[in-house]
Amino acid sequence: MLTAIDPMASVTQALTTLSGANTGTSAISTSGTGTSSAPFSDLLTDAVGQVNQLQDQARAAVTGLMTGSGVDVHQAMIATQKASMAFELALAVRNKALQAYQQVIGMQF
Repeated sequence: MLTAIDPMASVTQALTTLSGANTGTSAISTSGTGTSSAPFSDLLTDAVGQVNQLQDQARAAVTGLMTGSGVDVHQAMIATQKASMAFELALAVRNKALQAYQQVIGMQF
């Protein structure tokens, strides 16, 4: 049976960690020290890993459906939709990060 991973819950948790809502301190430091509890790159790496895991689960569900090994259509469709939504969310985050980077590069000092 496939394990359920909620992509929105993982993104919400990552954003909460990044904003420091649980601890009262922000993971982004505005002072010169630059210390943080979870680097942004680690959050992105974890999110990409979770997207990859959802895609692997969807692939396994579709393969199980096609081979007739006990996976029903509903499970396969839910798994593929979760993987699709997680990928679209990761793509949107990447696009926003790239857009922000391009804006910073375009600034004149």
